[in-house]
Amino acid sequence: MASLGSAERRAFALKINRHSSAEIRRHFSGNYGFHHSRTNSNASASVCLTVPQAYDAVEPLDLEEFLMSQLRSGDSALMQEFGDFPDDDLKVEQVEKECRTIRHSVPEDGVELDPHVRDCVKSYTQPWLVVSRSAYSERAGLHKLLRKQTFESDVQPENQEKPSPTLTTLTDDSGRTLTSSDFNLRCLTPDQRVEGLLAFSSHEELDRFNQESRQGNRHPELFALYPPADEVRRGDSVFVNSNVDEPIFATMALYDLKEKKKISEDFYCDLNSEQFKNFLRPHTPHVDHSTLARSAIFSITYPAPDIFLVIKIEKVLQQGEISDCADPYITFRECDSAKNKDKLEKLRGQAEAFCQRLGRYRMPFAWATVNIMEVISTAAVDRDVTDSDSLRGGKSSSIDRRAQLPRRNSERYSTIEEQLCNVSAFKPATITISTIFKQEGDRLSDEDLLKFLAEIKKTSTPQRRVKTISGCIKLDMSPVHDTPLACLSTELIPLIPVAEKNVRPIKEVLEFPSSEVYVPHNIYRNLLYVYPQRLNFVNRLTSARNITIKIQFMSGEDPSCSLPVIFGKSSGAEFLKEVYTPVTYHNKSPDFYEEVKLALPARPTERHHLLFTFYHISCQQKQNQSGSCETLIGYSWLPILNSDRLQTGQFCLPIILERLPVNYSLHTPEVPPVKWMESHKGLFNLEIQAVSSVHTQDNHLERFFTLCHALEGGATFPLRVREEKIPENKLEHELKLSIISLSSSSLEPLVLFLHLVLDKLFTLIMQPMVIAGQTANLAQIAFESVVSIVNSLHNSQELIRDQQGRNSLLATYLYWVFRLPDPPRDVQNAGSRYSTMGRATAATVGTMLLQSRVRSSSNPDIPAPHTSAEDAEVKNILSAKVPMICVVSLLQQFHEELALQMVVSTGVCRENAYKYAWFFFELLVKSMAQHVSQLDKQSVPRRSRFSDRFKDDITTIVSVVTAEIGTILVKQQKEVEQAEKVNISLAFFLYDLMSLMDRGFVFQLVKNYCNQMSAKSLSMPTLISMRLEFLRILCSHEHYLNLSLFFSSPASAPASPCPSISSQSSGSCSFQEQQRILALFELSQEFKQQHYLTGLLLTELSAALDMESEGYGNRKAINAIYSLLCSHDLDHRCIKTEVRSKVAALYLPLVGIIIDSTNYLDFTGTYTDTGGPEDDLENTPLINQSVAMAIAGNPFNTLGRNVLVSMQGKSIATLAADTSRHLLVCFLWVMKNADRSLIQRWTVDMPPSQLNKLLELLTICVSCFEYRVMSTQALQKSQQAKLQLEEALLRGMGARGEMMRRVGGNVFPVTSRNIAWNCFSVTFKSAAVQKLDQEALISGNLATESNLIVLDLLETIVQVRKTLYDSVVGGVLKVLLHSLTCNQSTTFLSHTFSTLRALVVKFGDLLFEEEAEQCADLCQKVLQYCSSPIDENRSQACATLYLIMRYSYSNNFSRVKMQVTMSLASLVGKSSDFQEEYLRRSLRTILAYAEEDTEMQNTQLPSQADELLRNLNSILSDTVKMREFQEDPEMLMDLMYRIAKGYQTSPDLRLTWLQNMAEKHNNRKCYTESAMCLVHAAALVAEYLSMLEDHKYLPVGSVTFQNISPNVLEESAVSDDILSPDEDGVCSGRYFTESGLVGLLEQAAELFSNGGLYEAVNEVYKIIVPILEAHRDFRKLASTHDKLQRAFDNIIQKGHKRMFGTYFRVGFYGTKFGDLDEREFIYKEPGITHLPEISHRLENFYSQCFGDDTLIMIKDSTPVDRKQLNPNKAYIQITYVEPYFDDYEMKDRLTNFEKNFNLRRFMYTTPFTKTGRPRGELYEQYKRKTILTTMHAFPYVKTRINVIQKEEFDLTPIEVAIEDMQKKTRELAVATHREQPDAKMLQMLLQGSVGATVNQGPLEVAQVFLNEIPADPKLFRHHNKLRLCFKEFIMRCGEAVEKNKHLITSDQKEYQQELKKNYNRLRESLRPMLERKIPELYKPIIRPRDSFKRLSFRRAQEENS
Repeated sequence: MASLGSAERRAFALKINRHSSAEIRRHFSGNYGFHHSRTNSNASASVCLTVPQAYDAVEPLDLEEFLMSQLRSGDSALMQEFGDFPDDDLKVEQVEKECRTIRHSVPEDGVELDPHVRDCVKSYTQPWLVVSRSAYSERAGLHKLLRKQTFESDVQPENQEKPSPTLTTLTDDSGRTLTSSDFNLRCLTPDQRVEGLLAFSSHEELDRFNQESRQGNRHPELFALYPPADEVRRGDSVFVNSNVDEPIFATMALYDLKEKKKISEDFYCDLNSEQFKNFLRPHTPHVDHSTLARSAIFSITYPAPDIFLVIKIEKVLQQGEISDCADPYITFRECDSAKNKDKLEKLRGQAEAFCQRLGRYRMPFAWATVNIMEVISTAAVDRDVTDSDSLRGGKSSSIDRRAQLPRRNSERYSTIEEQLCNVSAFKPATITISTIFKQEGDRLSDEDLLKFLAEIKKTSTPQRRVKTISGCIKLDMSPVHDTPLACLSTELIPLIPVAEKNVRPIKEVLEFPSSEVYVPHNIYRNLLYVYPQRLNFVNRLTSARNITIKIQFMSGEDPSCSLPVIFGKSSGAEFLKEVYTPVTYHNKSPDFYEEVKLALPARPTERHHLLFTFYHISCQQKQNQSGSCETLIGYSWLPILNSDRLQTGQFCLPIILERLPVNYSLHTPEVPPVKWMESHKGLFNLEIQAVSSVHTQDNHLERFFTLCHALEGGATFPLRVREEKIPENKLEHELKLSIISLSSSSLEPLVLFLHLVLDKLFTLIMQPMVIAGQTANLAQIAFESVVSIVNSLHNSQELIRDQQGRNSLLATYLYWVFRLPDPPRDVQNAGSRYSTMGRATAATVGTMLLQSRVRSSSNPDIPAPHTSAEDAEVKNILSAKVPMICVVSLLQQFHEELALQMVVSTGVCRENAYKYAWFFFELLVKSMAQHVSQLDKQSVPRRSRFSDRFKDDITTIVSVVTAEIGTILVKQQKEVEQAEKVNISLAFFLYDLMSLMDRGFVFQLVKNYCNQMSAKSLSMPTLISMRLEFLRILCSHEHYLNLSLFFSSPASAPASPCPSISSQSSGSCSFQEQQRILALFELSQEFKQQHYLTGLLLTELSAALDMESEGYGNRKAINAIYSLLCSHDLDHRCIKTEVRSKVAALYLPLVGIIIDSTNYLDFTGTYTDTGGPEDDLENTPLINQSVAMAIAGNPFNTLGRNVLVSMQGKSIATLAADTSRHLLVCFLWVMKNADRSLIQRWTVDMPPSQLNKLLELLTICVSCFEYRVMSTQALQKSQQAKLQLEEALLRGMGARGEMMRRVGGNVFPVTSRNIAWNCFSVTFKSAAVQKLDQEALISGNLATESNLIVLDLLETIVQVRKTLYDSVVGGVLKVLLHSLTCNQSTTFLSHTFSTLRALVVKFGDLLFEEEAEQCADLCQKVLQYCSSPIDENRSQACATLYLIMRYSYSNNFSRVKMQVTMSLASLVGKSSDFQEEYLRRSLRTILAYAEEDTEMQNTQLPSQADELLRNLNSILSDTVKMREFQEDPEMLMDLMYRIAKGYQTSPDLRLTWLQNMAEKHNNRKCYTESAMCLVHAAALVAEYLSMLEDHKYLPVGSVTFQNISPNVLEESAVSDDILSPDEDGVCSGRYFTESGLVGLLEQAAELFSNGGLYEAVNEVYKIIVPILEAHRDFRKLASTHDKLQRAFDNIIQKGHKRMFGTYFRVGFYGTKFGDLDEREFIYKEPGITHLPEISHRLENFYSQCFGDDTLIMIKDSTPVDRKQLNPNKAYIQITYVEPYFDDYEMKDRLTNFEKNFNLRRFMYTTPFTKTGRPRGELYEQYKRKTILTTMHAFPYVKTRINVIQKEEFDLTPIEVAIEDMQKKTRELAVATHREQPDAKMLQMLLQGSVGATVNQGPLEVAQVFLNEIPADPKLFRHHNKLRLCFKEFIMRCGEAVEKNKHLITSDQKEYQQELKKNYNRLRESLRPMLERKIPELYKPIIRPRDSFKRLSFRRAQEENS
C-alpha cells in the first residue's frame, strides 16, 4: 500500500509542476489581450491586439562607442581573434567579363565611332563592377572523419535454420514439466567480461573515468550531421554532324512549324571529295579553314514539339530542269550498275564539264527534313514533358543563368529554374534520313516549304506526289555540355577553348528565336541578313530564263567599292565581295530561298547600299560564243540608311535596264530619266533583317540616345533627329519629352538596351546640365522615368521574377553593371554641357533643391523637417562665400541625390518607388559602397562617412517604407504578399547598411522599425511573421556574432566562493549569485540591450511560442534560430572551444524558452520500438512493445498534455515534428558547447519543477533523434526530405543559406545571348547504395552524438545534486530507460550502461526500494540487450545485470529475481526473432561474474545467482518449442496458453504470458482474442486487488467479469493459501494497481472495438466507470462516455453488416499426430473464410511437418473409421459448422451479436440414404445432424478449442422435406417484407418456387409426400405439419407475386404475367392435397380437465419417432 501511495504522490507532484512560465505569463498578461484563441488567429486581420510590453524593442547600445571602449579596455583579444569587422567587409571590385570568344567582338579598326556605338561597345566590353562581401566559408568535408556507428537494427543476424516443427506431446495437465530444461549452461563459454567492473576506489573516480571515456571520439559539429546539399548540372544545346553520300552542297536550318518561322540562320557544309573539289578549283582559288566545318551547334530557346531540321541540297548548275538532272538518281539502281556503266561515265564527264564552266552557279536539287524534337524525346533519358505554352513563360531562358546570379549570392536573387522540357538530358543519337525529296522549281519559297512540313507532320509524306531520290543522309546529334574544341562564334571568332592547328572547326549557328527573348545585349553584334524572295520577268519578252542575282554590299558607286563583308559558304573564302543566287532552269519568275549574311560596318553612311545585278546564265556554250556565260539583264539597289536609320523589312524594288546613273546610291530607286523595266513597277521582292546590338530599331530609344549624346558635346545645332530639326533652345524640352516617353517604347528594345538606358538616366539624375547657357536640372524627371521603367518591367507578364517578386533583369543590372556615373570628362572643355557650376548657379540649384525638400514636407507621410533649420540652411548657402568645389561635391554624391529624390517624390512615382523599394535600396547600397571605397578609411571614422542630412533621409525612407508595410497589412489584405516582399527588401537594406554606416545608427533604425510595426493594429501572428522575416535576414549577417557582442557574454560560471558546488546548504553561496546564474537563462532587459539582434530574435521566438495557435510564426522563428546556430557550428571562425562556449552563452536564454515550451513539442514523428512516446492511457496504440510503458509511471506521462488541457480548458497547439526537431537540435547544440561549470551551477540552482521539465525535455530529445533503419524505401523518402531541406536552406534560412550558396562556387556572368535549352537537372553524386551508406553514416552519428549530449547532461545533474538525489535519480533513470527503448548505437549503449552501473553502485538501495517499477523496466531493458547479436552490447548488458544482482543482494534480491524472471518471460513471449543462443551465452557470462567475484564468495550470492539463471534457462527452453510452431498459430497459442497455465501460482508471470498472447493475437489481427487475453489479465489483477483491499467500486474478483465472458472464472483459481500478496516481490508489478487494472480494461475495450464487438465494449466500461467515478477523474469519464457513444453509434449503423467469425470442425487422425490423434477442435477463422482457405493453410503446414505424400485431407464429413486408415499416414478432416442454439436459447439471443458471442455448441449436417449413397430420391433422402460442444465458449484467449461432447440425431425423408419447405417459406417472407425490397432477389426466389421447370421443386415434394395419407399413424403428424407448411408457403408465394407487381419495370410486364400464371397453376395443383385432412387428428380429445397438458410439437415428434 505504501508503495502505491508514493507513486501517487509523485504523480501529484508532477501535476503541480506542469505550469510553464509561458502559461503563467499568459495568465497574468490578461490586460495585454494576449489570449487569442484559434478562431481569431485565422481572422487575424480583423482582430486588433495590444502588444505586450516585453515585446517592444529596447533602446540599443551605442555600438561604435562600446567597441572602442572594449578595444581600449584590452578585452580585445577574443574580438581580434574572431576578426573584428574587417574594413573591407564590402569590397568594390572589377570583374573581367567572361568572354566566350578569344577576343571581344568589336567594330573594325580605323573608323571613328558614332557616340552611341562607342557607348554600346564600352558597355559590352568594360569589366563588371561588383560589390562583394568578404566571404567566410563553411568547413566542408566534415563527414570524411565520421566513424561508422553500429546499430542492432542494421545488423543482420546469421541466418538460422528454422527448426522444422515436430509435434511434441502436449497435454493440458502437463503442469510445469513443459518449462523444465536439461540444457546445461556450464557447457557454454562465457563472453568477454567488462574490465575493471569493480575496480574503483571512490564514486568520484568512477564518475571521472566515465566522463573521460564519454568525451573521446566525439564529433564537434552537431549541425554537420545534417544532410549535405547536392550539385546541379547545366543545360545544353544540340550538336549535328552530317554525312551525305553525294558530292554536293548542303544548307541546314531549323524551322518552327507552329510559329511558321525559320528559327536559325543557314549552316553550309559539303562532303565533296578532293577530286570534286578540284573540278571547282578555278572558281574557288582560296579556301579558308573556317569554311570547312561539318558540325554545327544549334540553339533553341523555346523548345516546341514541331521543330524541323531542313537540309537543302544544291549542285552545280547544269543544263536541264531539276527533274531531268535528278532523273539518273531516281532511275539508276546500284544493282544495274553494269548495264549503266557507260551512261554513268558519260554523266560524270558532263558533270566535270559543267563544273569547270558554271562552277560558280548553283541550282536547287533536293531537300530532306527530320523533326528533331521527336528524336530528342525518344533519346531522352527522363524527359520532363511540358506543353509548349508553359514553355513560353520561361522567357529569359536563353541567357546563361549565371549572368543573373545575385550579388553576394544572397537569397535575394535565387536562380530561376525553367519549366522547360529536359532537352539537355537526351542521349547522343544517329539519325539516318532515307527520304530525300526532289525540289520542285515552282515551289521553292519558305511558305511552300512550311506547307510541305505541315503535310509531313500529318501523314509523314507530302500530299502531292513529290518524287524521292535514292540516297541517305546520316546525322549525329548530341547535347552540348561544354563548348567543344575549335568552335567558331557566329561572327567567326574562335571560342574558348581554342584547338590545336588543323582541327576541323565547329560553327555556332545564330538563332532567330521564335518569340521575343528579353535579355539585354551583352556583346557587340552587327549583322544584316538579305533574303531575295521573288522576281517577276514574265512580261519580258527577252530570253531571260536562267536567272541569277549577284548581290554586293557597296560603300560607293565605283565597282571597286564592293566590300568583302559577305560571309562565305562551305569550302571557300571566309568573306566574299559578291554572291550569286541559285538558278532555277527556264523559269522567268523564280522564287529564291537564299540567305545572304553581311557584317555591317560600325558607322554606316548614306553612301552604303546593297547592289543587285540580274543576269541570264547560258547553260550551253553556243558555237560562235567563247567568252562569258552571263548576259546582263538589269540592276537594282537599296540604300542601307533612311533618315540615318537602318532600313529593314519587306521591299519591292523596280529594275533599271541601263547603266546606273551617277549618284544613284544617294536616292531610293526612284530616279528618272533612266530606262525602267515595266515602267518603274516593283518587280523584285526581298526582305532585310538586322541582328544588331547597336541599332535600336525603336523611335523612342533612338531619340533619347541622340539627345543625350547632343548634351555630351560635339553636336551641331539645329540637331537632326529623323525628319525633324531641333534648335538648341528646344533641347531641354525635347529631352524631357524623350525621357518621359522612354517607358512607352516597346518592351523588347527597351530590355535589349536596358543597361545603356539606365546608365544614361542615372547620369542625368546626378549631373545638372548646362543647355543654352541655362542650368537644366533633369534629376527629378529622370528619377521618375527610372521609377516608370522599373514599374513597367515588373508589370510585364513576359519577364521573369525571382521568388521575392524582383525583376531578374534589374537584379542582374544592379549586381553586375551599375557603377557611379562618370564625373564630367573635361570640366574646362567648352563643348561639354556638364554644369561646372559657378557660384551663382550652384547656389540657385541648391536653393531649388532645398526648397523642394521643404515643399515635400507637405506630404503627410514624411516627417517634416523643422522649417526654421531649413531656412537657415538656405540662407547660409546663399550668403556664405562657399568654395565652388564644395557645392559641386555636395550635389555630386549620387546616393545623396537618390535618397533625396526618394524622399521628395510624390503621387504615382512615390507609390511605385516604395513598391519596388528593393531596386532603389540596392542602388543606394552599391553607390554608397563605391563612395566608401574611395574614402580614406583610416582618417574617416564610420560615423563621419555620411552626412547628417543623408542619415535623416535614410531614417525618413525607412520610416515611410515601414509605414507602407503596415498600411498594406491593415487595409489591403489581398496585398499581403507585396508587404512581405517590401519587408524583406528593407531587411536586406539594413543588412547592407551594417557594413557601411554607423552600426548604432542602423540599430536605431531596427528599433524604430520594430516599434513602428508594433504600433500598427496588426494581429499578433502577422506582426511576429513580419518582424521575424526581417530579423532573420539581419541575423544572417557575416558579422552577426560581433554585432551581438558575443564576446561580452559570460563563458563560464563565476568562481564559486563555496568550497564545493554541490554543498548547497553552505551559506557562503550568496542568493544573488544563484539568481545571477538563473538569470543568464532568461531573456532579461540587460541581455536584450547588450546582445541586440539576438535579444530581438529570441523575443520573437518566445512570443511565437506563446501564441495559442500553431502558426507559420513558430516554424519561422525556430528555423531562423536553427539556421543561425547551424552557421556558427560550421563557421571556421568558431573552431576554438572558448569561442564556442562564448557563442553558446549568447543563446542561454533560448534554453529557458525551450524548457518552457516543452508542452508544445511534437515528437510523434519518431518511430520508437515502443510504438512511440504518445502512450497516454487514452490513446495507447493497441498493445505496446511493452504494454507496460503505457500505464502508470511511463516517462511520457510527465508530458501530461492532458493535465494541462484539463487545467486550461483549451487545447494546446503542438509544433510540427520537423520544427520540434529543429528547436531541439538548437537546445542540444547550446548544451554541448556551453561551459560545463556554467551548466553545473545552473542545474544546482534549478528549482525542482524546472528540473522535471528539463528531464522531460531530454526524454523528448532522445525520441526525436532516434536512428531510423535505413532501407530502400527509406531511400526515396530521405532523398525527398533532403531536397526539401536543401531547398529550404537555399531559399532562405539565413546565414546557413547564405553560406551554402556562397560555397556554391564561381559567380561569373556570361556574354552570350543564346545558350541553348537551359534546364537545371539535379544529378545525384553516386549510386543509390552509396547514398544510403552515406546517409546511414551521418544519421547514425547524429543519433549517437545527440544522445551523448543528453547523457552528459544527465551525468551533470546526478553529480551536482547529490543531496536531492531521491527525486532526481528517479527522473534521470526514466530518461535513461527511455533511451534504451530507442534504436541506439553500440557507442552510446556502452556509455549508457556505464552510467547505469554508476547509478546502481552509488544509489543501489534507493533504486531498489523507491523505484521498484523503474527497476522492473531496467531489468527488462538490460535483459533485452543480453540477447543482442552485437558482442559489445551483450558484454555491457551482462556486466550491468550482474551489478544489479550484486548490489540488490543484501535486501532486495527476491524482488529483483522476480523482476528478471518476468522480464525474460515477457521478452520471450513477444519477440518472434528472439536469439535465445545469445541470451544463453549472456546467462553463462553472468554466472562467470558471480564465480569470479572474490568479495562475494562467502555469501549466498553465487548459489542464488545459479538458481536464478537455471530458472531463466528453463524459460528459454519454452521459447525453443515456441519457435518450432512459429508457422502454426493455433499450435503456438496452445503452447503459450499452457505456459501461462503453468504459472497459475505466479500471478506476475501469468499476467506476462497473457500479455504475450495478446500481443501475438494482435499481430495476427485477431483483435477479439487479444481483448479476451487482456480481460483475463484484468480479472487476475481484480482477484489480487480484492484480496488486498475491499473497495465497493472495485470488481469483486473475476466474478464481475462473467458478463464479458464466462471463461474468465478460471482466473479465480488462485486461492489465498497459494498466494500471499505481502510476500516480497510478488504482485509488485505496475499492473497490480487500480490504474493498471483500468489500463488493461481500456486496451481491451479498444481491441473489442477494433474487432467490431461493440456490445462487449459496453460491458468492459461498466467495470471501469465506477473506478473512474471513485477517483473523480472527470476527464477520463468524459472520454469514456464519448467512446461508449461511438460504440453504440457503430451498433446502430453497422448492426447487421458486421461479419463475425466463421467456424470449422477440424479432426486429426493418425499416430503421427501424437497427442492430437483422434482429437477434434473447433477453429475460429475470420468472417467469410471459405473451406478451401483453411484447408490449404493446414495442408501446407502439416505437409512441411510430415511430407506431401504422408498427409491426406479427408474431403467429406462422414464419420471416420479408424480401421480403414493407413497407420503410416496422417489424416485431417475439415467441416464447416454453424453455431447451434436450442429453441429456448433463441428467446435470449435476438441480435446478430448475441448469436455470435459466447458460443459453445456447433452443428453440421450430413445427408445419407439407407443404401449408403449420400444423396437419393426425395422419398429416400435422410439427414444426420451432429452437435458438438466445446470446452470453453468462443471467443476465448485462443482461436481453437477442444470438442468435449458430440450428439447426433437423424431426420426422416418427410422431416427433411418439412425443414426444406420451412426454410423456403422463411426466405420468401423475409424478401417480401424488407424495408427496401430487392426486386432481383425476390424474382430469384419466386423463380425457384413457382417456376414451371424446377426439378425437385415444391410441387414434386407435395406429390411425393402429400398425395396419399400415410399408412403408418406415426407419420400422421408429420404429414399434417408438411401440409400446413405448404399452406403457408403458397400464401407467401401469393404475397411475393403481388409485391413483385409493384417492383417491376414496364418491360417486365410479360414476365410478371408468366409468374402469375405459374403461381395460379401451382396453387391449383396443390389445392386438392392441401385440403385433404387426416380425420384421426381432428377427433376431439376428451380427458379429465386436471390432467390436460399441451403437447409441444417437439414432444410429439419424439413420440412419433
